[in-house]
Amino acid sequence: MRFEEEFERQIRNLIDKGYPGFMGMEEAAFRELFAPLKERAAERMREDFKPGEGSLPFVLVVTTGTLPRDEMMRRVERSGKNGFSVMEAEDLARFEPIEGVELPEGEAYLLLDVDTGSETLNRTPNEAMKSFAEWNRSPLTIEEGIAVITHLPDVLQKNHGFSLCGSRCGDRRVSALWISGGKPKLGWCWAGNPHTWLGSASCGARI
Repeated sequence: MRFEEEFERQIRNLIDKGYPGFMGMEEAAFRELFAPLKERAAERMREDFKPGEGSLPFVLVVTTGTLPRDEMMRRVERSGKNGFSVMEAEDLARFEPIEGVELPEGEAYLLLDVDTGSETLNRTPNEAMKSFAEWNRSPLTIEEGIAVITHLPDVLQKNHGFSLCGSRCGDRRVSALWISGGKPKLGWCWAGNPHTWLGSASCGARI
């Protein structure tokens, strides 16, 4: 699939899931958010969009500011089943970007070179964070992880979920996404515990 086709598909996906309404915008104004991103991203993309196993060239992220994260999960659909969260909205709201994770300003941005953690399976989130520093990569936040599976739900596999180390709330928990009962699930694991089926997601850049 060409870059332009995938970019349009992701915008249409957000529109179909009602994001313009959540942001109090008409569809035309919503689309305008992405015009400068498309120009900047096109300069860095290959001609074709060819996601590899757990590796994605780009993912569109919108920052609604009004849509709770558990509600965002309910708008994820994989194999005809909607996502869910086992964490309460109030608890999820406590998770903020960690120091060193600089999010772009504005209501929309792009994740580039997204990896869902194949190299960090069976390694603790704490260990993954050390590797990210060595690899010059940044851990994904909760919103970014949800954005990934909103657009590309099949990257979430039964035996390969991923932690979202870029958002923390001051305790030892790290939020994570995995398949439970055939549905995409947002939950948490301990930062010091490894799981054979859980890696940690990261990106190469945000624009």
